[in-house]
Amino acid sequence: MSETTSKSGLGVWTQRLLAAIFLAGQVIVHLLRGKINRRNTLEQMAAVGPDSLFIALVTAVFVGAVFTIQVAREFINFGAGNSVGGVLAVALTRELSPVLTAVVLAGRVGSAFAAEIATMRVTEQIDALLMLKTDPIDYLVIPRVLACCLMLPILTLLSLVTGMLGGLIIAINIYNLSENVFLDSARSLIGIWDIVSAMIKACCFGILIAVIGCSWGLTTTGGAKGVGQSTTTAVVTALLIIFISNFFLSWIMFQGSGSASLQGL
Repeated sequence: MSETTSKSGLGVWTQRLLAAIFLAGQVIVHLLRGKINRRNTLEQMAAVGPDSLFIALVTAVFVGAVFTIQVAREFINFGAGNSVGGVLAVALTRELSPVLTAVVLAGRVGSAFAAEIATMRVTEQIDALLMLKTDPIDYLVIPRVLACCLMLPILTLLSLVTGMLGGLIIAINIYNLSENVFLDSARSLIGIWDIVSAMIKACCFGILIAVIGCSWGLTTTGGAKGVGQSTTTAVVTALLIIFISNFFLSWIMFQGSGSASLQGL
């Protein structure tokens, strides 16, 4: 019985994932036609950006501090204490800032998208929009996709700066590293492409979060219980897709033997 249930659950999840892929294609087509609801887009940008700023920055501060605690001691033991700032900057820019900020938004914003649209689906508000000849994709989905695509890179950049600040505080006060040495190391190891790659990743993650949240909401059935299930599954799916896509994005962006500065560590 449990095996049959798990198979049916996997089948439903696969169908909803295919529906999300189809929805992403519809979003692209609608954007190419220039159909953008500006008022809804601005409202969603406020919900995704400023309303998520505090939790994203708090997360970044402690991630940068913990990373410095784990790395600084080992680097100092090997006589490479001057490279702590650079290694932290590379780790935050390439991986930690975009991924962890996306995880925070998937939990906060992705779940909200799924719950809100799922509630509209089960209470037949989506059908009412169609009766009024209003396309749900134009009115509900595209503003959320644009909001995540535009706001997540900004949040990622702010998280990077905040994470470096958290690492700097730990490096100065606990490991007695020089502020100038820490920052010079960061400047020497980080490049323009690292910043660009972080923005590209953040933009991709934002699109994935919005599309998955909206798609799971639009395909909800079963009343209040279905809303709860859709919200939970949307967050889990978004996290899974973020981690998988992060692997492929990193593989594409950072193939090769690395920079000479990093090889010299």
